[in-house]
Amino acid sequence: RSAVLLVFGIFSLLATSAQSQPELKKYKSFTSGEQLVYMIRYGFIHGGEASASLNLERYNGKTVYHAYLVAQSKGVADKLFSVRDESYFDPSNCLPYKAVRNIKEGNYKYYNEVFYNHEDSTLYSQRSDSTFNVPRGILDMVSTLYYIRSVDMNKIHKGTAIEVITFFGDEIFPFKIRYTGKEEVKTKFGKIRCLRFDPVVEPGRIFKTEDDMTIWISDDQNLLPILVRFDMWVGSIKCELESYSNLKYDFKSKE
Repeated sequence: RSAVLLVFGIFSLLATSAQSQPELKKYKSFTSGEQLVYMIRYGFIHGGEASASLNLERYNGKTVYHAYLVAQSKGVADKLFSVRDESYFDPSNCLPYKAVRNIKEGNYKYYNEVFYNHEDSTLYSQRSDSTFNVPRGILDMVSTLYYIRSVDMNKIHKGTAIEVITFFGDEIFPFKIRYTGKEEVKTKFGKIRCLRFDPVVEPGRIFKTEDDMTIWISDDQNLLPILVRFDMWVGSIKCELESYSNLKYDFKSKE
């Protein structure tokens, strides 16, 4: 399987845990029009690109954020492989109303739409034509990324775990991401002071230990995902921030 597919499917491998609700910031770290582009590398090989766009839209009479994530493999394989994930979520708490997953890999195609009803804690999966009873506050894979960026990091201390529950592939996946401190990360933009998080992953399938995934998020008001690294049996995959535009706050690095 390609490096890009591993990156976008990684949440299905995260270890389960109980749910807790961290405090969210009143003012979010992102805004409509934000665009982020990431380079995906498998060792020294440029394996593809991923991009994330965010815009305010109307959905069923509500103002929502529409997040659109796209990943494509590099070179001639671009015509053969792509992943497109979408989420329509509440701007105040990041709870999704609708999620879309669209995968094309050679002759394989997967498409699904999931509709969330948070009032009665259910969701409907179009692909399986099934209704699921789900925990309160459940997220989709895309809204989870923005939910984490909405957490009030001033209330998070070293060793604290942010715990969320997601829905992926017609299954419920709780997972936790542990804050382990501040580090400087060298990037094309210069050195960036970051908050380091280590998601607790499930060892034995593609990971050696439960600590083989690391996420670095900028230690500023934007809380930008700067770098994601996966250390697996087959090698290391990195997703590095390549470009950005229309951020809510100024973004600066150390020279």
